[in-house]
Parts: sequence; C-alpha cells; structure tokens
Amino acid sequence: MSYKTILVHITPGTRCIVRLDLAINLAMKYDASLVALHALPPFIAQGCIMAQMGQEVIAIQKKAATELMAKTQEDLRKHTSSLDFENIKWLSSFDEPLDAICAQAKYADLVVIGQSDPSDDSGIPLDFPQQLILSAGQPILIVPYIGSYSTVGKNIIVAWNASREATRAVKDAIPLLKLAENVHVVAVDSGYGEHESFPCTDIVNYLAQHGVNVDVHRSQGGQIDIGNELLSRAADISADLIVMGGYGHSRLREWVLGGATRTILESMTIPVLMSH
Repeated sequence: MSYKTILVHITPGTRCIVRLDLAINLAMKYDASLVALHALPPFIAQGCIMAQMGQEVIAIQKKAATELMAKTQEDLRKHTSSLDFENIKWLSSFDEPLDAICAQAKYADLVVIGQSDPSDDSGIPLDFPQQLILSAGQPILIVPYIGSYSTVGKNIIVAWNASREATRAVKDAIPLLKLAENVHVVAVDSGYGEHESFPCTDIVNYLAQHGVNVDVHRSQGGQIDIGNELLSRAADISADLIVMGGYGHSRLREWVLGGATRTILESMTIPVLMSH
C-alpha cells in the first residue's frame, strides 16, 4: 500500500502554504498526484438583506469570492512552480466545504487539512475537522495552525487501544510507518469501555510483518487525560506525528467527539493523522 493521490484543502490566508508544502513533500515522497481543492462556504445573506437586494447581493459576494479564489490559486501556483512540482491538479468549489472535500476524498488516499484557528475569518466552520474525520471515510492529516511542518513521519507516536478506530488509523498510516525512523506505540488503557484490557503483542507483531519495528509504552491513563498524555509524550520524545483513531458520532446533527479526540483537535502541537 502507498499513497497515490493526496487531497489538500486550500483556503485563503498565510497558513495554507504550510499544509500545501507538507502535502507536496508527501506527494514527492510517495510519487503521488496532488489535488488542491479550494473550497469555501457559500454566501448566505441575512433575511433582511435578501428581502431588499435578493440575488444581487449573492452575485456580488460570489464575484468577490471567485476573485479571492483566483488570487489565492495564482499565488500558490507560483509557489509550487518554485518547488519544481508539477503533478498537481487545481479544483474550486462553492459547495459547503464538508460536502466538497468528502466528494473528492472518495478518490484520494490521504486528505490534508488545517486545524481550526479561532482567529481565522475564511468562514470555514470551527468544527470542520471533526465533521470531516467522522464523514470522509479516509485518513485525515490535520496540520496545526501554529508552527512549520514541511516534513512529518520520522518520529511517530501511535495511540493504540485495540479499538476499530485505532485499527483503521494504523492501517491507513502504514505507508508513513514503513518509512519512519522511530515508531512508538503508546498503549493507552482508559480504564473503561469495551477495550478495558488489550494485548500489545498483537499490534507489535502486525507492524513487524510490514517491516515496522516499534517501541511500546504502556500507559494507565491516570494523572492526566489521554489526549494531554499523548501530547506530553510527543513533546518528550520529539515526535513529529501522532497517529490515532478519531472517536465520535453525529447526534441530531451535532458532532459529539470522544474526549481524547477533542483534546487533540483543540491543542495539537504537531500534525495528527486521524481515521474513523
């Protein structure tokens, strides 16, 4: 298995170039095609504005958004040309970003997006990453909104609890794990739930069959919550990527996340690959 098509979410703003560079480096590493999708929310005017100006205001807003898309894409095209990378396809969409990314993710092996930034004014919903993780059906690589991450995958932490989500994340990350210099499996026992106890030997043997040698760290999840424990351990060993399951479900259109997933999405300090 390898990544042959990588999808990256393009938005206005200075942080986009960070995840684009990361996506380009991954595409070069795996000889993959890169699809850059510029997806912004459609403009929805307030009722009073629509009553007075109707479709005119929507046309004005759409024209402004189209011009912004074109300017962003032009700047990024110049950047990719300077990197001598040509295997990239540029797409634009005015559909809801979740719908647009999910539709294109069907034909990608990995999706690269940015962590939600409370100060961002692009109109992308703050809960966009968790919506995508639970909806896309593909591994999602989330890049923090602070820091530089041109490369990932040399020193990887795998959060393991033998759940379906963790299993999916490990299998989705095999291409990265096979090329890593160090892989640390952190076996987290939360002390409750269907995976209250679980073997580490099986996951170690499974990864060894793929040529991945690992160090195992067993945690009982005692003093701090699991999400913060993973971030603390990542800092201790200078990890550059966390691989973990994304836990949650949709309930009456509200996206309900597991505690570790929520903590990581809010406080990540390095890129995180999540699968649901």
